[in-house]
Amino acid sequence: MTKSMKVERMQVTIYDSNEALGAAAANDLAEILDAAIAERGEASIIVATGNSQLSFIKALRAKPGVRWDKITVFHLDEYLGISNQYSFSLQRWALDQLINVVHPDKFYGIRGDTPDIEAEMAHYAALLDAHDPIACVLGIGENGHLAFNDPPADFNTEKTIQIVPLAERSRQQQVGEGHFKSLDQVPQQAISLTVPALLKPQHVLAVVPESRKAPSVKAALEGPITPDCPASILRTFAHVKLYLDLDSASMLRQLA
Repeated sequence: MTKSMKVERMQVTIYDSNEALGAAAANDLAEILDAAIAERGEASIIVATGNSQLSFIKALRAKPGVRWDKITVFHLDEYLGISNQYSFSLQRWALDQLINVVHPDKFYGIRGDTPDIEAEMAHYAALLDAHDPIACVLGIGENGHLAFNDPPADFNTEKTIQIVPLAERSRQQQVGEGHFKSLDQVPQQAISLTVPALLKPQHVLAVVPESRKAPSVKAALEGPITPDCPASILRTFAHVKLYLDLDSASMLRQLA
């Protein structure tokens, strides 16, 4: 059983479980990729990392018929100064959970440990521009962040990728997810795609399960549209689809 609604321009669908949510998002992305490959001969996507994406990634890996040999994959963000050899690297997460399982045609990871970070960001921005991703799959942070764009987020920057400071709430989320043993271990800066870059693809799939996300989901859907809740900007776009489960939707007035 599902429940669908429009919140301003954004489509929102609530699923019975995290697994059902992940399967639905994987099905939708597979259809988007299939259509893009039929039209262009190839397709590019941007994917999120982190525990909340696991049901979606598992369903996507198991999805038959996805032409991974025609697909290029990017990811959203990486800790500044961190190489992909560390278990908590976000590029490493993408490699372990998706890339080294499905073997896409190309994968472009953000090199957090590069000695010339400005050159790396310019290179990554150029790659995104050249490949023109058809879809972006993202999550919503416990403080409403999009990628690592913590409050207050810049909704209007012309940059594609930038260095951002990490809020303590955002850093604590990484500890809570088990990626770090303590707050002191979490880097204080990251490299992140900007909000406009995340919203540029034709399709944006916001995959947001779990009860710990319920307060940020409520703020994003029922509070003001404000940089203090970066995810609130999503509801102003018709090409965004938000996937919730009963836990992440549990604080919404529509379910009260």
